[in-house]
Amino acid sequence: MPVFQYKAVTPAGEVMEGAMDAPTQKGVIERLRDMGYTPLRAVEAGTVEAPPSQRRAGSPRLFARAITQDEVGVVTREIATLLRAGLALDRSLEILVGLADSERVAEMLRRVRNEVRGGAALSKALESQTGVFSRFYVNMVRAGEAGGALADVLTRLAEFMERSKELRESVKSALIYPTILLLVALASVVVLLAVVVPQFEPIFEQSGKALPLVTEIVLGAGAFMRAYWWALVLGTVAVVFLASRQLQTPDAKLAWDRRVLRLPVAGDLVGKVEMARLARTLGTLLRNGVSLVNAISIARETMGNAWMALGLAEAGRELKTGRGFAKPLMETRRFPSFSVHMIQVGEETGRLDQMLLDVADVYDAEVARAVKRALALLEPAMILFLTAVVGTVILSILAAMLSIYDLPI
Repeated sequence: MPVFQYKAVTPAGEVMEGAMDAPTQKGVIERLRDMGYTPLRAVEAGTVEAPPSQRRAGSPRLFARAITQDEVGVVTREIATLLRAGLALDRSLEILVGLADSERVAEMLRRVRNEVRGGAALSKALESQTGVFSRFYVNMVRAGEAGGALADVLTRLAEFMERSKELRESVKSALIYPTILLLVALASVVVLLAVVVPQFEPIFEQSGKALPLVTEIVLGAGAFMRAYWWALVLGTVAVVFLASRQLQTPDAKLAWDRRVLRLPVAGDLVGKVEMARLARTLGTLLRNGVSLVNAISIARETMGNAWMALGLAEAGRELKTGRGFAKPLMETRRFPSFSVHMIQVGEETGRLDQMLLDVADVYDAEVARAVKRALALLEPAMILFLTAVVGTVILSILAAMLSIYDLPI
């Protein structure tokens, strides 16, 4: 049975550490709760990270990384756990300073703790940490403070961040295999043209016979690659750099995002990913007391597609005139029809927040299915492409050899 190292908070508010035998991590957490403790962490022995003091000693500030959203999610879950256990906010922050996995997180928590002890609201203290907490996050905390349900709001925030991470990671994981295939295809073409093909050039030159057109093309491509490989590398880097610079301008980004949504397979996937994120953000904000107008303004900042974000802004302006939300959203023709109809039902029944969260769940599942369908098409297509390229090179060499020795093709 595996051994788990755990950290928990006693009813007196003290942090305790220890080890426990249990079949799963969930079993450790349940046993700690049965003992009256509030579990914070439970990690299988052998995978426990070094203590913060040891990690900090080897981390020069010159190379310190920014606080990631994954780290923010962990902190959010732990603060919510401590608050639900009945600890005061400043005491919860004090405990988390000692539990922080890195110096940058610990330093940020110290600043927040000091501001809270100085009389500032948590939302204000978080807002002052530039670049760490999004406007969405701060407004959620502010709504929780106003409603007296900070622990519940932080729990929902942690769940929101975990769901967003799962969606993001599922898309990334699905793209690993196609990326490997693409790199293998490119490497194969380079090796064939730069290494294999040149081995046959002396034979073709000594024969003095005219070569088939396809062989001439392959030999020319190989010669160009060997002579001007540096130009190809520089040209690729220049194109990527100029394209990224161009996409930083609002007009170019808007035009690009609009074209992406019109792509046959990728456009549908991008639209569903954006809709899932938008629906979950809006639903979470509305559930915690943020007005729809303010929620739209905040949710627009979380969207990655500028074309859809512009459509949301237009719907928000129409909402202020009293036209509602669903109808203007439908008129933009930038959002999936199903999601807009669900939003309309939510408006009519007075359950818009729940309907938006349901839409997010539906599109999370749709994204998973869409990724699988896209990969089902992409993987064989890339394999066929690789086969065609390699086959063309081999057949061009074979055709030339047959023509040299006057053998029938």
